[in-house]
Amino acid sequence: MILLQITWIVLFLADFSVRYSFVSVILNMIAVILAFFVITRWSNPSFKLSWVFFIMMVPIVGVPVYLIFGRPGLTRGTRRRMDVVNAKIEPYLTEHTQVTEHLRSEHIQAALQSDYIWHAAHAPICDHTSSRYYKCGEELFDAMLADIHRAEKYIFLEYFILDTGEMYDTLVNELAQKAAQGVDVRLIYDDVGCVNKMPSHFYRKLQEKGIRCAAFNPARPVLSIIMNNRDHRKIMVIDGKVSYTGGVNIADEYINKIDRFGYWKDTGIRLEGAASRSFTAMFLEMWDYIVGSESNCELYLPEASFVEQIPTQGYVQPYDDTPLDNENVGENVYLNMINRATKYVYIFTPYLILDQEMTVALCNAAKSGVDVRIVTPGIPDKKMVFLLTRSHYPILLENGVRIYEYTPGFLHAKCFVCDDEYATVGSINLDYRSLYLHFECGVFLYQTPAVSQVHTDMIETFAVSREVTIADCQKKHPFGMRMLHAFLRLVAPLL
Repeated sequence: MILLQITWIVLFLADFSVRYSFVSVILNMIAVILAFFVITRWSNPSFKLSWVFFIMMVPIVGVPVYLIFGRPGLTRGTRRRMDVVNAKIEPYLTEHTQVTEHLRSEHIQAALQSDYIWHAAHAPICDHTSSRYYKCGEELFDAMLADIHRAEKYIFLEYFILDTGEMYDTLVNELAQKAAQGVDVRLIYDDVGCVNKMPSHFYRKLQEKGIRCAAFNPARPVLSIIMNNRDHRKIMVIDGKVSYTGGVNIADEYINKIDRFGYWKDTGIRLEGAASRSFTAMFLEMWDYIVGSESNCELYLPEASFVEQIPTQGYVQPYDDTPLDNENVGENVYLNMINRATKYVYIFTPYLILDQEMTVALCNAAKSGVDVRIVTPGIPDKKMVFLLTRSHYPILLENGVRIYEYTPGFLHAKCFVCDDEYATVGSINLDYRSLYLHFECGVFLYQTPAVSQVHTDMIETFAVSREVTIADCQKKHPFGMRMLHAFLRLVAPLL
C-alpha cells in the first residue's frame, strides 16, 4: 500500500512536469532548497551526502521520498510527548557520586567513558551488580525462563521482533501463568518488526491471557513521516532485580529451533542488582509514552537491602540511545572504546556499514599497533547488505584491521571488548539505522566477570571463522563489483 502511494505521487508529479514546464522548475527549486536544508541539519555527513545526491539527481522521486523517509527524528509533537515523560522518569536515575569517584580513582579512562554516558544519556554507573554473558540464544533463553518462573511482582519485556514458534509459545505460556498469579506482565513490541511475522490482532490473545501489550509506532498502510524510527531495543526486567539485554529477539532462529542461515549466533547479558534500575526506567519511559500513562517509578524499584547484598563485581552502566537528540550515544561509546584502546579491540557485528568517523577510528587504532578484529556473518540474512558489508573490507584490511567471517552461519551479536577491561553488549548494530534512527540500548562494563566472558567467546569464535585477506578482496571484487560497492556505500544511509 505504501509503495503504491509513493508510485502514485511520483507519477502524478511526472505527469504535471510533462504538461506544465513550470512544475518541473518549481520541483527543481524545491530540490535545491531541500538539499540546503539537509546539508545544514545536525546529522552524519555520509547520511546528508546520500540524501543530497538522491534529491538532486532525481528530484521527482527524491523530494517526496525524503519528506517521507528522510527525517532523522520524530515529529515535534512526538518529541514533546517523549520529553514530558522523560522529565518525570529521569529523577529516578540519580548519579552515584561515590561510585563515580571510586571508578575515577581506579581507572581514569573508564571514568571518562562513564562520564560521557552519564551526561549524554543520563544513565548512572552502578556497583552492587552481578553480570553474566551468554554466548548463544539458547543459553540466554533458558536463563530468562528460570528468572520468569521466580518473578513475584512484575515482568517487563520490550522487543523489536516477535515471531510465532516454539520460543514465542514457551514464553507466552510462562508469562500467562505468572499473570494468573497476579504478576504485572507487560510487553512492548515494535509494530514494523512484527508486521510480517505475527497474525493480525495477536495482541488481543495476549491480553486475554493477562499480558498487557503496547505497540511502538504502529504500522499503517498510509504514508507517514514518523515510520522511519523504530524501537530496536531488547529488554527484559523482572521485579527490578534482574534484567537482560543483547541481540536476541523472540523468534525461533535466535535459539536455533529453525535453520534459516546456518547456525544463528547471538549473545546477551544478564544483570542482577543496582543496574537493573536503569532498564526498569527505560521500559517505563517507553510504556508511558505509548499508552499515555504516568508511572510511579518508586513502586518498581527493588529494596535497598536486596541491592546492597549483591557483591560489587566491577562497574556496570546500562544506557539507551534515541533519535530525539543530536547525540549518537551508541556510536560514541564504540568510538571511545576504539580510540582509547592500547592492546586490542574485538568486535561482533552482523552489519558493517561504516561512516567516515568509524572507519578512521578503526584504521588509526590498527596503525597504532592495536589488535583490531571484526567478526561478521559467514552466511548473510540480507544479500545486498552483505555486499555493502564486504565493500568496507579493503580499506580496513589495507590498514591492518583483521576481519573474520563466521563460518557456521549468521552472526547477529553486537559486542565490543577491549584490553581485558571494557566491554559492551547490546542491540546496537554498526549501521546507519541502528546508530542514528532507532531507539537502542546497551551495557558498558568495566572489570566485571562478563568482560572476560565476552573475550573468551571472541577467541573461540575466531577459531571457527575464516579470516579474510586482501587477496580475497581482489579475487572476489572485479571492476564491476567495485563499482557496485561504491554505489552501495553512497546510498548506504538510505537502506
